[in-house]
Amino acid sequence: MCYGNTLRDDIAQPGTTPLIGVYDMYSASVAAGHYNGLFVSGFGFAASYYGLPDIGFIAWPDMMAFVQRLRGAFPHHHLLVDIDDGYVDAEVACHVVEGLERIGASGVILEDQKRPRRCGHADGKQVLPLDQYLEKLDMVLSTRKDLVVVARTDATEEADILARARALAATDADVVLVDGVRSIEWIERIREVVDGKPLLFNQIAGGKSPRLSLGELDGLGVDVAIYSTPCLFAAHRAMDTALAELRLADGRLPAPEGGAEIGVAESTRLLTKNLARHRTAPAVRDGSDVRGRPVPA
Repeated sequence: MCYGNTLRDDIAQPGTTPLIGVYDMYSASVAAGHYNGLFVSGFGFAASYYGLPDIGFIAWPDMMAFVQRLRGAFPHHHLLVDIDDGYVDAEVACHVVEGLERIGASGVILEDQKRPRRCGHADGKQVLPLDQYLEKLDMVLSTRKDLVVVARTDATEEADILARARALAATDADVVLVDGVRSIEWIERIREVVDGKPLLFNQIAGGKSPRLSLGELDGLGVDVAIYSTPCLFAAHRAMDTALAELRLADGRLPAPEGGAEIGVAESTRLLTKNLARHRTAPAVRDGSDVRGRPVPA
């Protein structure tokens, strides 16, 4: 299956394609029931796999192993993978891209940060000289066969943001991402300089970018929206609340009331879908349409 071309075709359709950030197999199992597009978030993976912030701790074999497990469970979903700076070296980046394509990833995001790297919505980001990043990007583009490649800049200076966005749009990358965009005005300015190249917008709770609906993003000419951390942050809040309540109840589990509590049966049903999904036609996937948007009730 040409996973890259499938994602590429969806991006080319009218509207903004949403991709939901997941951090482990369980969060992906929940997200796959609502959306057809999954985003393998570096922030979420660093948090869940290492218990560390997103500042460059991820080792590429760990990320590849995670994506392999995801593809095994979700044979028809889009999988866009954050590979940070390509794990520093251009040859390593190419090796990772080859491996991810064999595994069945749909696409990758390659950023222009230099070490020590930061979350795209954090302060203190530094970027490589543009020519160095473009050389690495060109090697990755020459290596991929079908894989979608998102060229990402983390520039923070206004003139540099526009110059880099224009330069990335001139490459053979499929999509351009300027991370940490601070306003609608800046989305419009970036949309103008990248001309007809597809544009990706990254939404993260508590981040620097405005909170916008898919309809609003579509009106701004944004082709793809990644939601990096909704599952991770929701799990954080829910686990913290559940454990605080357990302490208050002296360790007594709450009684299920009207199906509000998740129990063994509900969890098992969710995970069993990862087996059944292999026998499900890709046209309809767990309540989502082929574009990855929720199907209306």
